[in-house]
Formats: sequence, C-alpha cells, structure tokens
Amino acid sequence: MYSLTLTEVYQLLDQHHLLKKADESLLDTAIAFTYLSYDSRDIKADTLFFCKGKNFKAQHLDSVIDQGVEVYLSEKHYETVKTEILVTDIREAMAIIAQKFYHDPQEHLIKIGITGTKGKTTAAYFLFTILSHSLNQSVALFSSEETTVDGKTMTPSKLTTPEALVLYRQMAQAVNNGLTHVVMEVSSQAYKTKRVFGLSFDIGIFLNISPDHISPIEHPTFEDYFFCKRQLIQNSKQMILNHDSNYYEILADDCQKVKVPFYSYGHQLGTYQIKDATEPHSFALYNPADPFLINGDYRLALLGAFNHENAAAVILAAHLLGISRSDIQDSLPKSQIPGRMNLLKKPNGAYIFIDYAHNYLSIKAIGDFAKQLRPKGRVIIMTGSAGGKALSRRPDIGKALSECADVVFLTSDDPAFEDPGAITAEIHQAITNPAVTVYEELDRKKAVVQAFSMAKKEDTVILAGKGTEQMMKVHDTEVPYEGDFQIVKRLIDKPTEH
Repeated sequence: MYSLTLTEVYQLLDQHHLLKKADESLLDTAIAFTYLSYDSRDIKADTLFFCKGKNFKAQHLDSVIDQGVEVYLSEKHYETVKTEILVTDIREAMAIIAQKFYHDPQEHLIKIGITGTKGKTTAAYFLFTILSHSLNQSVALFSSEETTVDGKTMTPSKLTTPEALVLYRQMAQAVNNGLTHVVMEVSSQAYKTKRVFGLSFDIGIFLNISPDHISPIEHPTFEDYFFCKRQLIQNSKQMILNHDSNYYEILADDCQKVKVPFYSYGHQLGTYQIKDATEPHSFALYNPADPFLINGDYRLALLGAFNHENAAAVILAAHLLGISRSDIQDSLPKSQIPGRMNLLKKPNGAYIFIDYAHNYLSIKAIGDFAKQLRPKGRVIIMTGSAGGKALSRRPDIGKALSECADVVFLTSDDPAFEDPGAITAEIHQAITNPAVTVYEELDRKKAVVQAFSMAKKEDTVILAGKGTEQMMKVHDTEVPYEGDFQIVKRLIDKPTEH
C-alpha cells in the first residue's frame, strides 16, 4: 500500500517552493494518506484531495468533505473547518506529490514520449507492437485510444496524456507488473497543464506540427500550441524528428540549443530517407552509410505514405532501444490500430476507410492517399468537428476538404453544448472549391448510410473523426451511437438495409 504523511507532504511542498502560506503546525501531525484524488466522485478513506482546474467549485469541496476528506490542497482559500494547504501551483504540486507517493515509478521505466499534430496514436501502437514482440510483453502503453499497465490487457483511455495523479499511478502499476518500458503519447495539453511536469523521456519523437487545439479553453494561438509541443525536446535525452515537417529547422535548432542529440527521417532529407514502394503497404528506409544497420524493406498492415513516416520514426526509436532490424521487420506488419485506417470493402468494390482523422493534416493526408490509390474514382468524405474545443479545426477542415474531396457529407461529431448545425456551417463556409459537392446531414448514422450508398466501384469513402467510437458526446452526456465501422459492416453484411 502507498502512503504519505501530512508532514511529508508539507516538507515536499516546502522543498519545491510551492507553499503559498507557511504553517509549521503541519509538521507534527500524525495524519497519513493512502489515496490521492482530484475528482470529487473518486474518494476513498484517507484521501488527500487536490482542488484542480479553473472550473473547480466550492460545492465539489463540500462533497469531498462530506465523504470524509480531512486535508485538501488548493490555490484558493475556502471557508471550511478542514486542513487547507495553499499552494502556488496546484498542478506542479500534483505531479511532485504523485511521484513521491508512488515511489518514483518513472525512475524504473524506460520512457518513450511521442508528440505531433497527427500520427501519435499510430506511432505509439507501432512501437508498442515492436517492443512487446522483442521484450516479451514487458511494455506499457498510454495512448489516446487505449491503456495497458500489464502489457496485455487494454482498457479505454480518457485523455491522450493522463492527469499527473493517474499517470504516476499507472506507471506504478506497470512497475509492479514487472514492465520495463512505457510508450506514451504526449499532448500539448500535457505540457500546458503540467501533467508531465518533471518527467524526463529517454527518447522523444516529434512527428509533425500544424495548427490545432486552438480555442479559448486550450491554446490561444498557434505559437502557444507549438511552444507546448516543443517542451518535449527540453525533457528528452535524445530526439527523433520528421525532416519533412513544417518548422523542422526550429525543432532542430531547439535540440542544438539544449544539447539534445537528434536523428531525422523524411522522404527527401534526413538521417534516413523513406522510399515509398508501388505496393502501398510497403516502403524502404535508406541511408548510404547506414550507421544504424536498419536499411531495408518494411511492410505495414496500414496503407498510406503518411504511415510510412510514422513507421520510420518508430524504426529509429526501436533501434535506439536495441531492437534488431529483423525483429522490427517481423513486428510492424502485425500492428493494428483501433479507428486508424480501418478498411472495409463495399460489395461493388468501393473502398470504405474509417479513421479518426479530425484536423487539417490528417484529413488532407488520407484524402490525398485515397486519390492516389484510386485516381479514377471520387473521394467521398464524411466529417464534422467536436464542440467546445479546437475551434481552429473547423476552417482548417474546410480547407482540407477543398483540396482533396469530391463529395463531402458534413455531420455531427461530439457537439457537446454547441449546435451541431452551427459547427457544420463553419466548416461549410471554409470549403472554397466550387467543384466540391457538399451535403449537410446532422444525423451521423444517416450520413454514413448516404455516403456508403453513393459510392461506386472506383470510389473511396472516408468516414472521419470518430474511428471505432460507439458514443456521441451531447451536452455533458455520452449518448450511445452504433459507430461508423459497425454501421458499414452491417450494411455490407445486409445490403438490403440501406
């Protein structure tokens, strides 16, 4: 059982200069904590509670006190009869206390962090598959899709990068389960909100960058978004960079300034160059000198040159972790990623891709690939955008659709508290190519059926945004939704239903 005394908490906060107000009386108390929480719905006996977030309300604190909480940390004073510890930064306090509480599990794991605007989940699954194959399933995975702390059992994830209390709890579970490595996605919000404060990665991977997650509740500007992403460089022992990425020169310069060695890959330039094969599942990695002895042909289960880039990054990382080229070549084709480039085929021959693509880079990449794959057919894309966040995505999605789609179905995608019709109208307004035919159908199930029904033999349909998810976020409720993949599978198996 994990435990931390109130005296130890106070001393830890004092050591890190996080106390807003000194209270020496806390140094001689016998109170001990066996659980940490920031969620008023998740309280156990002897919980140390953290009042986290701009939207934290006094009634949440009243609720946890009613459940038996005796001590809480906060940046703001509340009128209660319980022990209050005021801190200057609640999120730093969470990270530092969680590390200590869970016996510094990060020190017992080799950590690989992956960031980028698109491809994080795909790259994470690629690397997890390779390492699991080579290291006898001794690898944890923290992705936006799934989490495993035993190397085998997958559970759905709630955030791309967990909050600090959850992150270190999961790391501790991984260590207790005998795991030696953790592959994790590192979001811009993870640095913005200090979820990974004080965490150093053995290898960092920076896949790409494009405007995303820009909104009043996320990043106010692209510069802020990019700055947060770049924090991975300062917190990694070595980096892998995509030479084809926008702002590569800035990333390389960052590495040089903080003296972090880096390696690169790309289709034209880089430590290793990607050579796409005619067969879309395959590619080659090439360096005339081949210092890492990884030159060779590689095959993926997924289609698309953009996945070749994700795989190239992972191959370099696997090499740095001591994995042989043959093991990498054997493992990559076995990697399947939920909701990423899942392909179904309509009885008439049309391709149906179900993908989580939800921003400019990802929609443009999959749309361009569809046109290359079937140049004689139409690219039919169904998409929307989530409500209440990443407002910059909407015009960016419209821009991508203008550049790569022939037919578009705009529909609902987790509207939350926004009007889904208003969201689709913003996307529609940004579609400036008059050759693109646009339909608006807010019932997502109907939109899937219409896109599917329209597809002729040479066409490619892309159902973008939700992947294999089977729920829709409406207001603050997760409403059951059959799922894009499941609807298409049913229509293929029972064609009379459409």
